[in-house]
Amino acid sequence: MSAPAPPPRLLVILAFIAVYFIWGSTYLAVRFGLAGFPPFILVALRYIVAGILMLAYCKIKREAFPPIKLMNLQAISGILMLVGGTGMVAWAEQYITSGQVAVLIAAQPLWFLILDKANWRQYFSEKYIITGLLIGFLGIFLFMKLGHEEASKTSTMNVIAMIGVQIGAMLWVVGSLITKKSKGSSSVIMNSSIQLIAASIFSALVALVAGEYSGYSFTHVPLNAWLGLIFLITFGSLVAYLAYIWLLGHVAPALISTYTYVNPVVAVFLGWALADEKFYSGQFIGLTVILIGILLVNVPGYRKSKVE
Repeated sequence: MSAPAPPPRLLVILAFIAVYFIWGSTYLAVRFGLAGFPPFILVALRYIVAGILMLAYCKIKREAFPPIKLMNLQAISGILMLVGGTGMVAWAEQYITSGQVAVLIAAQPLWFLILDKANWRQYFSEKYIITGLLIGFLGIFLFMKLGHEEASKTSTMNVIAMIGVQIGAMLWVVGSLITKKSKGSSSVIMNSSIQLIAASIFSALVALVAGEYSGYSFTHVPLNAWLGLIFLITFGSLVAYLAYIWLLGHVAPALISTYTYVNPVVAVFLGWALADEKFYSGQFIGLTVILIGILLVNVPGYRKSKVE
């Protein structure tokens, strides 16, 4: 039996561009969205539209819903990833810049290694992974410490927001691990639609508890906030996400993981160029150390992909 034909090179390039640059730009789109929407109302709207569109696509193809047990697991994972993870990003951007959030989120692969207990034996038998973890978390500490010392207007909420982003990154990893173990036979798009819709409902409840609806009116939302929301729905939750899923089926995971290095650089540059966000030299040192740690963590995966 002949090996499957490699995917068209142009499609691979376009998919990587989407994952690299669109995902990197969503942090700034969130900031624009926050100009007119409270954080959890923003993410609730983003998820419900994208989730309904994905579900409609699946039903047009006559795809059945997964069993109730798997639907519940997908809903839980969606709430953890999209409310605890992405929702925390939106909340944190009220206090720190989009570039700072993106840099802190870059440490997410490190939390995956810490929380994926089932594979600890494999992970921690690799000297590169252990070294990368230590360096990566040192980078997080330097980013928070040095940036805090350089920023004259840093407040307690800035620090709390940075810690909140790390908590969000951990929740994203926990949700991802649940998703990994509960895929079932349903398509990725079907499972994603369930995650998005569940996250939207939960985000709306969080917004209610947080008092975001009190005195709020859509009539006062500026154009740039609507454009930010539209960008998050169409490009962030649909185009880039589907490009990522497509790459998973055609390219080695170690190569796909390179988006971890590009996203924060894109976010920092766009925040500086389009939103006048400040990025201090101490934070640049922290970013560099974090990326070195992630690079070392991924060395075993790069070696494996070359062998295969």
